[in-house]
Amino acid sequence: MTAAGLRAGLIGLGSMGRHHARVLAGLDGVQLVGVVDPMGDKNGWAQGAPVLSTVEELISLGVDYAVVACPTALHEEVGLKLAEAGVHALIEKPVADTVEGARRLVEAFEARDLVAGVGHIERCNPALRSLRSRLEAGELGDVYQVVTRRQGPFPHRIADVGVVKDLATHDIDLTGWVTGQEYTSIAAHTVSKSGRPHEDMVSAVGQLSDGTMVNHLVNWLSPLKERFTSVTGEKGCFIADTLTADLTFYSNAAVATEWEALRAFRGVSEGDMIRYAIPKREPLLVEHELFRDAVLGESRDICTLRQGLRTVEVAAAVLESANSGTTVRFDGVGTPTA
Repeated sequence: MTAAGLRAGLIGLGSMGRHHARVLAGLDGVQLVGVVDPMGDKNGWAQGAPVLSTVEELISLGVDYAVVACPTALHEEVGLKLAEAGVHALIEKPVADTVEGARRLVEAFEARDLVAGVGHIERCNPALRSLRSRLEAGELGDVYQVVTRRQGPFPHRIADVGVVKDLATHDIDLTGWVTGQEYTSIAAHTVSKSGRPHEDMVSAVGQLSDGTMVNHLVNWLSPLKERFTSVTGEKGCFIADTLTADLTFYSNAAVATEWEALRAFRGVSEGDMIRYAIPKREPLLVEHELFRDAVLGESRDICTLRQGLRTVEVAAAVLESANSGTTVRFDGVGTPTA
């Protein structure tokens, strides 16, 4: 760290990397000192920072931390080089393309006591941050079900993974994060209709450690772009639209007598609908601010590599379930069991 602040680097100038470069270049207390992309900067996305060919060149510049936004298959290789050099890292999701690779990254960064996070950006969406706070405050009472739908046309930026690792990992992570629970089981079906080697649609049903039911529908086959999360519980239902960052509450208007309330939950009827007015800051900027603060030791409100590993484990279980036609169950720490 210099008088100008933390020295940051970026690996990858693709469709996500260019946004990281933009945010890093304007981030308070941070200086973007170099960008790695073997293809160069054909589109002028590097924000004036030197464009390098290798990770080793970036490390030689003396960076405090680096953002890894290269293809998923390269995350492990790049991350291990950064850990070996003592560089903190924010790695785009998923943290790695295999469970084993994710574990090696966790071990490498933890062994050196480095700050490392995963770019599960939905954690920084204003609607989901508000939803999580409201669930923690008990505004929904007992939680019964989480449903997510994430669908739209195929993104041509993706070539190395299927819809489970690229998109469903968003929903797996946000479900565990907003509820504070771990997956205990998952069952899934996938299809591949677009002629690509990987799956392009998945439907999954699971259960969390407190008994909450979860349902995920994710695909690249719909002309409708949708980012929907609903959480249903004792007092009503929250609906989060993460495209617009809107959060709406539909209350359960069934009013039990005091005596009945002491005995059991009685029923549901349609009540008030409230759309909350919440500040809508750019999620990627919030993600970078949180990671910067973590590197400075001020906060650790980030998705850790270990949490990212759990998401990769559940994603792998989704694919295992779809291939085997069986339900995959997890032990008490989120690891799949036979």
